[in-house]
Amino acid sequence: MSASTIARQCTLCEAHCGILVTVEQYRVTRIEGNPQDVLSNGYICPKATAMGGLHHDPDRLRTPVRRVGASFEPVGWEEAFQEIGQRLRKVRREHGPSAIGMYLGNPAAHSSSVLYAILLRAVLLTRNFFSASSIDQFPQEFVAWRMFGSNVLMPVTDIDRTDRLVVLGANPAVSNGSITTMPNVKQRIRAVRRRGGKVVVIDPRRTETARLADQHVAVSPGGDVYLLLAMLHVLVTEDLCDEAAIRSVSTGWDQVCALVAEATAERMAPLAGVDAQTIRVLAREHAAAASAVLYARVGVSQQVTGTLTHWLVNMINAVTGNLDRPGGQMFATPPVDVARYTKYLPVGYGAWTDRSGAYKSFRSELPVVVLAEEILAEGEGQVRAMISYAGNPVLSTPQRGRLSAALESLDFYVAVDMYITETTRHADIILPPVSPLEREDVNILFPVFSVRNNLRYDARVFDPPADGLEDWQIMARLITEMLPLPARRFSGRVLNAVFDRISPVRVASWGVAVGPYGVLRRGRKGLTVAKARAAGGGIDLGPLRPRLRSLIGTKDRKVRLAPEDFVAAARVVLDDARQGKALTTPAEGYDLKLIGRRHLRSNNSWLHNVPAMVRGRHRCTALMHPVDAAGRGLSDGELVAVSSPIGSIVVPLEVSADIRVGTVAIPHGWGHGESGVGWTVAASVPGANVNLLHDPALTDMFSGAAAVNSTWVAVTRAPAGSGGGTGVGAVERE
Repeated sequence: MSASTIARQCTLCEAHCGILVTVEQYRVTRIEGNPQDVLSNGYICPKATAMGGLHHDPDRLRTPVRRVGASFEPVGWEEAFQEIGQRLRKVRREHGPSAIGMYLGNPAAHSSSVLYAILLRAVLLTRNFFSASSIDQFPQEFVAWRMFGSNVLMPVTDIDRTDRLVVLGANPAVSNGSITTMPNVKQRIRAVRRRGGKVVVIDPRRTETARLADQHVAVSPGGDVYLLLAMLHVLVTEDLCDEAAIRSVSTGWDQVCALVAEATAERMAPLAGVDAQTIRVLAREHAAAASAVLYARVGVSQQVTGTLTHWLVNMINAVTGNLDRPGGQMFATPPVDVARYTKYLPVGYGAWTDRSGAYKSFRSELPVVVLAEEILAEGEGQVRAMISYAGNPVLSTPQRGRLSAALESLDFYVAVDMYITETTRHADIILPPVSPLEREDVNILFPVFSVRNNLRYDARVFDPPADGLEDWQIMARLITEMLPLPARRFSGRVLNAVFDRISPVRVASWGVAVGPYGVLRRGRKGLTVAKARAAGGGIDLGPLRPRLRSLIGTKDRKVRLAPEDFVAAARVVLDDARQGKALTTPAEGYDLKLIGRRHLRSNNSWLHNVPAMVRGRHRCTALMHPVDAAGRGLSDGELVAVSSPIGSIVVPLEVSADIRVGTVAIPHGWGHGESGVGWTVAASVPGANVNLLHDPALTDMFSGAAAVNSTWVAVTRAPAGSGGGTGVGAVERE
């Protein structure tokens, strides 16, 4: 077989950078950036080169497996589906539809197969649906719903045209953007500065993004809400906003002014960890810039004030005239215009709760922090069976270390996954989809959040094996297995045949045809998936343009600046601040705030089984300032015990002035040393599960999203003989 090169995208993160995959003798021999790609323009990060490693990984499952005792053995697809159907239907028949839970992991959104997963969730009729969104983006969606009338209307940062970029609680130089898909962020940031603009990063750590910026503001973990309230106070009291313009497009300006009247920079500065003059300058420069945008992401979402902070981010952009304008916050016009119609869908906030009554549903799912409890707590409504798709919640979510035991206690558990992970090792049956390089796709989600309007086609590199199934095919078969008996008996085969003809690419083709650029609107010159396929690097559909007026879902078609519940909660925060009360109070002996961080070669718990991605220095370390290390008699490289009231882990210490005093940072997604895990490389790599330290009861006050930033911890020298080299040594506390 001669060498061939195929243009497609890397689908390991939201950026979906265009790549050229060279294949020879059925092996990937080279992966490089595609200079013709209309969004990434030839850029790739090291993760893209892992696509070949994932495809050829000998630990990747190629056939379904069934658990027998402590191990797994192969099973045929038909036998597996029949057993899954029989056992799940039995649980539903005996205990009701909500006795079956479902968890949707982050990678599911990286292909259009997620549409079929959503359809499966609808067929299950369960209230116990969970996803990675409640560990990631719930606060942003909640704010979009309350301000703009639709949870999908999360604004995009128009980085390519802004004169001032302020990054808050995000590290896009590593992530390449999230809910703002912007490959090669480093170059885009440099471009802001080259055209005379200014870049500011607000983060407790001097991140990779901060190193590219003009200014780094080392805010205290959890101090963002105070910083933004003080900035808003400056904007209001110094008359830096166009009041007439604000009132013409929004409601609630008077309530906003009243709220921040006493939130002076001097009063907020100690709580924000930023001096008053810096706060004033941040506000003034944002108002004075020709265009400016505040961009906030996961570091902000994962706080008890995640919703309030994202609200203030959007509000500051709005009142300075930077909402729905070039260089500010904008909304894409994607080829499949999902956001235009989602405003008609009910969000269903509080339509039901978990069994404790403490957590409300939001967009038809419950926060994942209650998952272990919903399985373990006996009684009516108990989850007795699970379906998970492309997720590893044992490592990625805080559950007091109880989720492994919870999954093991289930009557039945089926996982759709390529690996035997810390989570799927508890499954009764694992259904592995083909590798990403063996499927074609047209992603219709990420163009909704891209910095340029575009349509790109994802080509197959390899033909899938004859007995292999794609993610959507697995989901479709699970849907038919869960049909009631009459429909299954008479329609099951028909539905399977129909699903076989309705691939994600075909669905995307229909969506594009009826979309804003499609043939139904523009005739023969209209956009089609076939044209994107032929283009190689996709089709550029131009820069973002103002369109909130046509998208907004509020009844009066105005932006809600001051939702009553947000204002009330902010008043409580300010009242507590006047009394010197912090957002979270440390237990005695816990004096450091723990935050997260990520590495360019890592992606949650993914990629740790690809040797090239785990070479070099150990990455699961506790990053600490030299002042804090010296005060504890600790030195760089030694093993330390990081403890919270919930648990304790052992990891190496990394001492650096790149982090704020009083703060420690540990990445999540590590700790592969558990027995029964099926990825051999990852199991040999040092690391520990940082989520064993986070209290699942600590959540965002509105959405219930896990608040895993700003956990109070203590760091001490690890006892002799402790783990840490293989992730052993994690201890649960009750």
